[in-house]
Amino acid sequence: MAGRLDAFFELMPRLLEIKREIQRLSDERREILHALSEGHDSALVGQRQEIDEQLAELWDEYRAERARVRFGERELIIARARHEERLERAAA
Repeated sequence: MAGRLDAFFELMPRLLEIKREIQRLSDERREILHALSEGHDSALVGQRQEIDEQLAELWDEYRAERARVRFGERELIIARARHEERLERAAA
């Protein structure tokens, strides 16, 4: 339990940072979409696509960090699963 708490307090600032960046980019995207609703602009379309890609990456990173807080490091999870698998085979 202490390990999970440590991970939580270690990763929480990163989660907040990611959320702030998502919010900033979402606001920027909203402004671009508003400008695009008034007329087509190729430069704005390109900016919107870049922002969409950045947002997708940030959301992926956010989900990965949340999973790490909730379940622990990926390598430890895999090691635990393999260990449990070996125990089940040995018991059979």
